Amino acid sequence: MRHTNKSKKILALFLVLMFGFVIFLTVMLYTALHERDIPSIYSEDNSKAQRGSIISADGFHIATTQKLYKAVVNTRNIDPDKEELFIQLFSIYSGLDPQEIRQRLHTRKGSVTLSYHISPKEAMYLKTLAFELRRLGVFVEYETANGQRVLQGLNIIESGEARKYPYGKLLTPLLGYPRKIEEEGYTRVYGIKGLEKFFDEELNPQQNKTQKALRDVNGYLILNKQSDVKRQINGLTVKLNIPVMFQTRVEAVTDKIKEQLQADEIIATVMDSKSGKIIALASSNRFDPSHIRTSDYPSLNTNAIEYSYEPGSVIKPIIFALLLDRGLINPYDMVNGHNGRFTMGRKTIVDEHAFSMISAEDVLVHSSNIGIAQLAQKLNGAEYTEGLKRFGFTHFSGIDLPYEKRGSIPSSAQLNNYLYKAITSYGYGMRANVMQIVKAYNVFNNNGKLVNPMVVEALYDDNGRMIPMQVQSPVQVISPATAERMKQILIKTVNEGTGIGAKTPGLEVGGKTGTAHIAKKGKYVNSYHTSFIGFANDSTHAYTIGIAVIEPRTVYFASITAVPVFKGIVDVMIEEKLLKPDPIAAAAATNALAPIHHP
Repeated sequence: MRHTNKSKKILALFLVLMFGFVIFLTVMLYTALHERDIPSIYSEDNSKAQRGSIISADGFHIATTQKLYKAVVNTRNIDPDKEELFIQLFSIYSGLDPQEIRQRLHTRKGSVTLSYHISPKEAMYLKTLAFELRRLGVFVEYETANGQRVLQGLNIIESGEARKYPYGKLLTPLLGYPRKIEEEGYTRVYGIKGLEKFFDEELNPQQNKTQKALRDVNGYLILNKQSDVKRQINGLTVKLNIPVMFQTRVEAVTDKIKEQLQADEIIATVMDSKSGKIIALASSNRFDPSHIRTSDYPSLNTNAIEYSYEPGSVIKPIIFALLLDRGLINPYDMVNGHNGRFTMGRKTIVDEHAFSMISAEDVLVHSSNIGIAQLAQKLNGAEYTEGLKRFGFTHFSGIDLPYEKRGSIPSSAQLNNYLYKAITSYGYGMRANVMQIVKAYNVFNNNGKLVNPMVVEALYDDNGRMIPMQVQSPVQVISPATAERMKQILIKTVNEGTGIGAKTPGLEVGGKTGTAHIAKKGKYVNSYHTSFIGFANDSTHAYTIGIAVIEPRTVYFASITAVPVFKGIVDVMIEEKLLKPDPIAAAAATNALAPIHHP
């Protein structure tokens, strides 16, 4: 009897085990054959590349890119009893007004964007807040129509990029400005004007970062030979030839004198005469690229290249150099000044200062319209036109900026006419921009060679590798002997003539003034452009400096409008150690000016 019971127990246990085994096999078979979602063993990591920076010659970041984030919350996940806690904490962490947050939360049910412009630092704090809000139970699950339970909470998502200008209006309008474009939900920045436009392709990001690889149990990527990896390649960094401190001080000079003259604008540029490097390019009319207002619209153009005008008497040295280089005149030739009033056909030419006879070089020193009009007759139309073009007029200056206006000159046929020769010789009937004139004058301070002005020194990649700018070889425009003679005449113009206000003891300073009527609606009016284009050199440095004053109202002669701007910039250059006056020459000049005391 006992044996029978024992056998029954063993059979029952066997049947239970067999039943369990059948269930196990059934489950395994179902699992093997039934379609199911298998968690991916791969993970992917993406990161957007950024637009490059623009930095000054002394390493300051003038334009940078900052990533932007947006804060998104699902209102259905917010516990109604803790909504006010969420509002107050989000306000503290984001800086947004609580009432603004409250209004946005109540605009609609579901996913709501609370802010589109969160900085990387704020994003970091808000991500921490999102974790704490979950821990505090501010977010609760909700059930969808199909029975799914959802808990999304607060999400901080990379949404785009913003261009930042830490120095505000500095270096505008040269720097330019960008615009934003939406690309697949991500905001990108593209250049519209100035350097931002000219180097837009180089500044733009080259390749986003993507990593697709096996993941470990913690979700981290396992990078190996089988991984698909594309490295992040940001836009190139653009490094200028312009140092921040010097540019700042040049802008201050233009601002001060613009106010004194009640002028529309003052433009100033300083170029290294040998290399063509622009070390300052300033306008009194500037704007903040981050906050452009309607009132800023007239200031958006880089008028050093985008504004062309009749340059007036600053053209006289160019015409004189063409004559001198061809051997058509001698600086000591005598010219009839006609006592300040001379009629050529139907045109009466007037000089500010009357002369009977004057040497050819003094035609420049004292800026005689009558003298240069007569000398210019020695050039035929082809020589005249070809000569002006050789100096760079009607051609782009070659500067690394967009939207340059090339200006115009009369045709060869027109310049065969004596009146066209005359009026063009003192800067009417043609148009040029400031940079073209500076480039032309630089020939006199560079042994007769023409070089292109360059704002940018080089481009740099993320690894610090330098990509040099392409530099055009200098072009010999006039002989070194002619250039030297012109240089001495322009120095005499500063020492004895119309540019005397630019004189600086211990430095070699030369240049020429220009005052020209402005034509409005086809008629010349009592408004003026005034200019002073010249150079300032010490024993080791040589700079060409151009000043243009647009519509000064208190006074209009270039000698008391443009020349003080030039002198102010030279004084700054001395203080910034860009120029070092010869102490012996400076002392001698000071002693020569001192009054003589008789015993």
